Amino acid sequence: MDYQQQRRTMASSSSTPKPIIIISITISLLLSILVLSTASNPTDPPPQPPIPSPWPPQFHSILFINRSGSLQVVDLWYDWPNGRNFNIIQHQLAKLTYDLEWNNGTSFYYTLDSNRECKVVLFEVGILRPDWLDGANYLGRSYVDGFLCDGWEKADFIWYYQDVETKRPVHWVFHTGAKVHVMTFEVGKVLEDAKWQAPVYCFEAGKNSVTESMAALTTDLPPPLPDGGFMRGLWLINTTSFPALKL
Repeated sequence: MDYQQQRRTMASSSSTPKPIIIISITISLLLSILVLSTASNPTDPPPQPPIPSPWPPQFHSILFINRSGSLQVVDLWYDWPNGRNFNIIQHQLAKLTYDLEWNNGTSFYYTLDSNRECKVVLFEVGILRPDWLDGANYLGRSYVDGFLCDGWEKADFIWYYQDVETKRPVHWVFHTGAKVHVMTFEVGKVLEDAKWQAPVYCFEAGKNSVTESMAALTTDLPPPLPDGGFMRGLWLINTTSFPALKL
């Protein structure tokens, strides 16, 4: 075999695997495209409906609430082990109102200004339990306030959205349309005991203008959740125009 024939034979031999390589690359590309095309969308619900995370026993949160253009900023302290919940409510360009709730059904609504206003209301329910979302209906996944959230609906009363990754609450909507945006959520943060004491004028005869049961105050309020009031003061403020609690 002369030199030219040897070169042709070698070239032919070296080129033999090329179609196999090309076919292999093509199959790999097709498989990659297939995987990408069948990958789930991040907003697709998981195979099994997730369960909402219970609230931590104690936390501090800043809430921004928009009720049909009426704006509030709420400083929320939740303390389940001690049976208490505190909402410090700043209405836009209005007075600062304190809503102190106890698990025995007593709520104090007061100001700390010179007017020394206080109203006391007795509820038939305690504060919200950490597992208050048990039994909620799963709504699927969606982006809310820029976060990918799982959503639930409870008792045709509230729609609750929780971050998929961190499991922190992000947003909830009352059945009236009042929207609550969770700005901060500090697990384990506790307000010092001295701040939980209602002012002395809440206990002075004749000083507090309301010491009533809920049934005596009104008969047309929406029902509270069956397992406890949804932060009773926020529930009243954002589901009704309840004049008896206006200070």
